[in-house]
Amino acid sequence: MHPTLSPTARRWRAVTLTALVAYGPISTDLYLPSLPAMQQAFSTDSAAVQLTLTAFAWGFAVAQLVYGPLSDRFGRRPVLLCGLGIYLVASLGCLMATTVEGLVLGRFLQALGACAGPVLGRAVVRDLYGPVDSGRMLAYMGTAMALIPAAAPLLGGVLEVAFGWRANFVALAVFGALVLGLTWFALPESHFDRDAGATHPARVLRNFASLLRHRGFLASTLAVSASFAGLFAFISGSPFVLIEVLGLPPERFGLGFLAAVVGFMGGSFLSGRLLSRYGSARLVTAGCALCLAGGVAMALPALLGVASLLSVLGPCWLYFSGAGLAIPVGFAAALAPFPRMAGAASSLLGFLQMGLGGVAGMLVGHFHDGTPWPMALVMAVGGALALLACLAWRDPVKTAGVSC
Repeated sequence: MHPTLSPTARRWRAVTLTALVAYGPISTDLYLPSLPAMQQAFSTDSAAVQLTLTAFAWGFAVAQLVYGPLSDRFGRRPVLLCGLGIYLVASLGCLMATTVEGLVLGRFLQALGACAGPVLGRAVVRDLYGPVDSGRMLAYMGTAMALIPAAAPLLGGVLEVAFGWRANFVALAVFGALVLGLTWFALPESHFDRDAGATHPARVLRNFASLLRHRGFLASTLAVSASFAGLFAFISGSPFVLIEVLGLPPERFGLGFLAAVVGFMGGSFLSGRLLSRYGSARLVTAGCALCLAGGVAMALPALLGVASLLSVLGPCWLYFSGAGLAIPVGFAAALAPFPRMAGAASSLLGFLQMGLGGVAGMLVGHFHDGTPWPMALVMAVGGALALLACLAWRDPVKTAGVSC
């Protein structure tokens, strides 16, 4: 049984859960304005610097396979606190890195801790709010969470100009320390139906296999992962496109990035308002269609040699609006049928999501040619794959009314 909380305690719990889910965005978005400067500081190329993003995505992906089963076995709180501690230590390691290889390693370790926040934060939401209300809660959290990546590039640009790129990792360490303290005091244990065999390797593999056989889970997961891959392509490529190609100063990079954030906020807010009326299947499909439209709208001008803030940020707003509409509801749709395996389901979804995002970021860095074309093409492909995932499973078994 979950204890009854006072209104103040409930508010702090909501703040804590939102901060936990925000670990991924703030850890990537804050230092984006510093990527060109880091390239110069380490005397390397853009692909090597972008590898700090790819390493973070892959570390995030791998660790999610561990946190979910551990939390199903031992509870959310102890596993979450351990992960947040790892994040804090790794952030200090990134701060002290003297080579780009050392920073890549630090970012990988940082991701191993950071992923505990969203994986277990979403599992806690599923524990506390149930299969239906969790979708609405995650959508509203997505709206609030978008305020953090809206402010992060602006703050990162100011810190870059004033103090250099290392100041961004000081800020991440401070964030990690604050959320660790907040979690310790404001977030009690939420998972009481422990699964003693959840961490057994054979059991973990069986759980993952059963999840992948569930058509609703697979459709929702592929839609979320592919749309996120396009989103991550923009995160990886936008510092070089906006700052180097289009000449936006680092301190103003956050203003350009704001188009993406506003789009995601609007989509997340709408998904929370429209979920009960239209259902998750329609919302996820509509969001993926918007992602495809945004990717194509950016790719066509780039293919014709047109590169301007309008031709990049307008389609970017459209893509992120679709992602905001699809991703929170798609996450809830994937987790809803599995109350005893919410941690494992969140882990597997997050692994596929971040793994595909890492591939997208690597492709953008490898094929960067001084134009928006590689970034736009990867975004368009991500939108197309996301929409195909929904259309391929139009009529799966409708467990809890939340299948894609």
